Amino acid sequence: MRSKSNAFAAAIAACALAAPAWAQQPIIYPAKGQSQQQQNADMGQCRSWATQNTGIDPAQVAYQASNQPPPPEPQGERVKGALIGGVVGGAIGGSDGAAGGAVVGIMAGGARQRQKQRSASQQQQQNQQYAQSQLATYNRAVAACMEARGYTIR
Repeated sequence: MRSKSNAFAAAIAACALAAPAWAQQPIIYPAKGQSQQQQNADMGQCRSWATQNTGIDPAQVAYQASNQPPPPEPQGERVKGALIGGVVGGAIGGSDGAAGGAVVGIMAGGARQRQKQRSASQQQQQNQQYAQSQLATYNRAVAACMEARGYTIR
């Protein structure tokens, strides 16, 4: 049982470090004078119940969130564009065409590079939002369980 609470604590810590704005855990107060030991036992049972009923494992959510690949680094799209533009421009218009084609290729490569970065950033944001909604659902389930056991939830 202790390793599960350690794993849960590690998962919550990882979530807190990965995205501070993520779903906040509710504050739980023992409204019927429950001891700290009873509250810990109830919390463990409610966490287990919440995982079973929502299908959400906060440790897994935290692991996935902390292991998201970073946005891709620029992969030389401008250089690729310059090479392709230079070759095409040289084939069409000789040396002047090659220089002009290279410039156009650099511009097109830069545009491709920016588009890739925007797309990766949007994907990362969507992943964070999904993880946040998963943790919020899990926390609502824990709160419902604890409330049913006589705790005040805020």
